[in-house]
Amino acid sequence: MLGRRTLLALAGGTAAAAATRAFAHAEGDLDAAYINATVWTGAGPTARTDAIGVIGDRIAAIGADAVRARTGKRTQIVDLAGAFVTPGFIDPHVHFVTASTMLSQPSLRDAANPQEFVARIAAAAKALPKGQWLEGGNWDQDRWGGEMPHKDWIDAVTPDTPVAVIRYDLHMLLLNSLALKLAGIDRNTPDVPGGVIERDAKGEPTGIVKDAAKDLVVRAIGAPSETQIDAATRKGIELALSKGVTQVHPTELETISFDSTRRLRALGETGLRFRHYLPLKDWEAQVALIAEQGRGDDWVQWGACKVVFDGSLGSRTARFYEPYSDDPTTRGIVVTDPADLRRWIEGADKAGLQVTAHAIGDEANDIVLDTMAAVAKANGPRDRRFRIEHVQHMKPHAIGRFREQGIIASVQPYHAIDDGRWAVRRIGEERLKTSFAYGSLVGSGAHVCMGSDWPVAPIDPLTGLDAAVNRETLDGQNPQGWHPEQRVTLAQAMHCYTQEGAFAGFNETRLGLIAAGFLADFVVWDSDLFAIDSHLLVKAKVLKTVVGGIVRFG
Repeated sequence: MLGRRTLLALAGGTAAAAATRAFAHAEGDLDAAYINATVWTGAGPTARTDAIGVIGDRIAAIGADAVRARTGKRTQIVDLAGAFVTPGFIDPHVHFVTASTMLSQPSLRDAANPQEFVARIAAAAKALPKGQWLEGGNWDQDRWGGEMPHKDWIDAVTPDTPVAVIRYDLHMLLLNSLALKLAGIDRNTPDVPGGVIERDAKGEPTGIVKDAAKDLVVRAIGAPSETQIDAATRKGIELALSKGVTQVHPTELETISFDSTRRLRALGETGLRFRHYLPLKDWEAQVALIAEQGRGDDWVQWGACKVVFDGSLGSRTARFYEPYSDDPTTRGIVVTDPADLRRWIEGADKAGLQVTAHAIGDEANDIVLDTMAAVAKANGPRDRRFRIEHVQHMKPHAIGRFREQGIIASVQPYHAIDDGRWAVRRIGEERLKTSFAYGSLVGSGAHVCMGSDWPVAPIDPLTGLDAAVNRETLDGQNPQGWHPEQRVTLAQAMHCYTQEGAFAGFNETRLGLIAAGFLADFVVWDSDLFAIDSHLLVKAKVLKTVVGGIVRFG
């Protein structure tokens, strides 16, 4: 039987060969020649070359001899002076407009105590016009010991400013009393299916709303203008390119990022590539769109769906078999009814759409795996590439199912070093043995793509590489790695961020490798990521990001 490394090498070689055949017609002098480089092509852990030639938006030649042979008078020569080059990084899980909008909103992420938390909200509210909503936040109550914020903390400093600041996992909002009033939430508001309105002992809302209950607030806030959204999207594109990211997969429950990038695409190239995962419940509308307009192009793609099945660990809404250790009254929640999950996935899959599902708790992962198995059986064999997003907590038996069922594990390594600060309080040590099990998933031979979940984690892929390779929690309490048996090698993590990200979006014949015929998406770094200490990965700098043969950053 072939080993996983051999299979990956064969897959990379097959994709490269297919792209080369498709590009065979491209002849003549190069448009650009990147020479004197140290290039990791992505075709294997040690696959290196020293030059890249580009014609149009494609790689046309690899290696100094091949590049020199096709360098003519019009060829632009770019001497990289030994700089390190990798394929462009692909981030398969972002909330793009949400994150881009937060770039201009106040941040509460590193507020170290309730006093600092309140002071930052007060300052931000003071800077806003009366009546304008205060959003943003990304707060983290575990930085001050876990005490949940309450509307009473902030009411006095925000009398005329409705506040809706989100926890960094995007599953929980804190509202002040004015925001609760505007959202129509009071002691008589019924519970929301798939959501939680937190209440005190007297039945009064505390200001915390979770998961589907956030929709009540979103409706009250209203939508920003298209101009505002598109301006934020452009800022997000600039940031992503500056970090070496060349394609992202927005996996969202609304179409705001999809609509924005389609508007920008109508004006020209977006600079950053997008593959959109649209709401699963609306899969029939997407089928109609595809019938009318196709599935997009190499800049903005669609043809895929996303659904949220449970909540998050931090909000205690991820669905487990056993109760939470620090709140035995709950096992988490189910956001999407299992019957709807089955019906929607089966319909979308039968129509030829790719489907991915958010699942964090161990029971949630099993239910989604079971549902996907049933749908695959019902609809018959095809290259469907089901995905599960996050895959954070599993029973031991679930790990092998990803390879067995051909399901892609879409994981975000930074979550391990972030949640690892406090996860033991939520679910205890035993359940953590198969949590954030990246080493086990990769070792099993499953397809594993790695991303950020931006803005839940930084979009910088170096932070993800560091987390996957070192697994040192952000509090500095695990210098040898948190559950170090689940670490992966740098080569494995790089593969997950490039070729596996391309595979996860049906783009493996044109993205994820530096090879003749592939799209010319690559990143120039100031350091050889394989040659430096892994603890210095986050110190590396992007010198240039090339997408479609054009320098988009640097």
